[in-house]
Order: sequence, then structure tokens, then C-alpha cells
Amino acid sequence: MLVSAVVFAVVLATFYAAHHLADHVFGQTDKQAAHKAAPGWEGWRHLLGHVGAYHLVVMVMLAITVVALDLPVTVAGLAAGVGFSAITHAFLDRRWPVRWILTHTGGAAFADRQAPICGMYLADQSLHSACLWVSALLIACL
Repeated sequence: MLVSAVVFAVVLATFYAAHHLADHVFGQTDKQAAHKAAPGWEGWRHLLGHVGAYHLVVMVMLAITVVALDLPVTVAGLAAGVGFSAITHAFLDRRWPVRWILTHTGGAAFADRQAPICGMYLADQSLHSACLWVSALLIACL
């Protein structure tokens, strides 16, 4: 049980760092960010390019961490965790799910807020973090 808890903590910390690096530096172009929620093939093309580059960063950082710390993870756990991350990241980055969640939980005004903070961005990042928490649990437990 302690080993699973340590794996969970290490993987979650790695996901957290990888998320910020991939979402804000190496895993998304300005064009992808601007068009990933567009309708039709244009939006999906930009979204899939972002999700692919994002998860390349995530997988490199996870691989380095797993090897460097000799973490006992399984292929099934890694596949489940990274797969869950990819699916939920793509879903949330269409933007309408984030707005829907805020609208249906009493946060419609927060979704429209731009200053001093951007409500949609903060909700997006919070939802991504929650999904990464689930991904880390999958990796640690499978």
C-alpha cells in the first residue's frame, strides 16, 4: 500500500509539472490554442496536434521519472493513466464542456469573467488537474 501511495505522489507531481510545461511552453502553438475549439475538422486538427504534442512531453517526463526512480508501474497502468489524460484533455479543450460545467454549477458569471482573472482558464486548469489526479491513481493502482 505504501509503494502505491509513493508511486501516486511521484506520478502526480510529474503530471503536474508536465501539464504546465506542455500546456504553456512546448505542447501547444498559438495557432492550436486559438483554433482547437473551432467547429469541424479545423478545430479537431488543431486539438489533436496539441493533445499529441502535450502527451509527448508528458510521456517523456514520465519515462524519465519512472526510470530514474525505478518506479514499479505496469504497462496497463501507464496506458490507462495516459489514455485517460489524453481523452479528458481533448474533451475539456473543446471549451464547451468547461462552460457547461460552470453554467450548471452556478458559475455562469465566472465563466464570462475576463479581469482580473479569466474564469474559463482557471476552470479549465482546475478540471485538467482533477483529471491528472485520476490518471495518477490509475497508474499507481493498475
